[in-house]
Amino acid sequence: MTATKSESRISAAFTRLRSEGETGVIPYVTVGYPEIDTVQHVVPALVEGGATMIELGIPFSDPLADGATVQHSSFEALKNGVTVEYCLRTARELRAAGVDVPLAFMGYFNPIASYGLDRFAEQCAEAGVDGLIVPDLPVGESDELVKACRRHGRDLIFMVAPTSTDALIGAVAQQASGFIYCVSLTGTTGARSSLPSGLAAFLARVREKTDLPLAVGFGISKPEHVAEVGKYAEAVAVGSSVIDRLGRASREQQPEVMRDFVRYLRGL
Repeated sequence: MTATKSESRISAAFTRLRSEGETGVIPYVTVGYPEIDTVQHVVPALVEGGATMIELGIPFSDPLADGATVQHSSFEALKNGVTVEYCLRTARELRAAGVDVPLAFMGYFNPIASYGLDRFAEQCAEAGVDGLIVPDLPVGESDELVKACRRHGRDLIFMVAPTSTDALIGAVAQQASGFIYCVSLTGTTGARSSLPSGLAAFLARVREKTDLPLAVGFGISKPEHVAEVGKYAEAVAVGSSVIDRLGRASREQQPEVMRDFVRYLRGL
């Protein structure tokens, strides 16, 4: 996936989606789960299946936004010895293996702050990580990380939820780059059987404030969900369903399971 000097890899990915009329699928995998090198083992297969972008989860001991499935993966990854440094190394290894889709770290603020905001943004750029999603960082307290990301040409992606006020959505629109992550429901991550009835109205509120692409996450697990979201947003983010399948598959089966799941979500 080629991006111009003035266009980030994330922007280029959404430009391609728009030109092809496709809804992007963004799988989430926790670095170090279920084995320490599983991400390196399966991300190429996710890309082969047609993943638009990959979210790499930085494990954290208190992942407040995550449901039981992702919390468990984070706990196991920490037991496997995963650190922020190891997550950066994983990204480097994926790039060295030829993975060319956008990579975004999903991680909580405490480990990033402990590592050093500017140092982290700089090393993300060096490792080929295109963006950061920090679920517990309020937009009103984000100036320092925004500046660090801008200095090093990385996108800082904010989350908004149905409970977000119009003023908060407007503040996010001023600070965000890359895309805006729209949480489909109030609560934690986890696969659901159906999407919330107010999703279209919520996304319309976000659209009023920004021209950035929108990705919808939390609860996405079926091609019907992707098709429905695609009427209102450019992409879906899929975490718990990916993690669940990874945890149940043998190591030998994992690449095929991941490739087939992305294709399934894309309706292929």
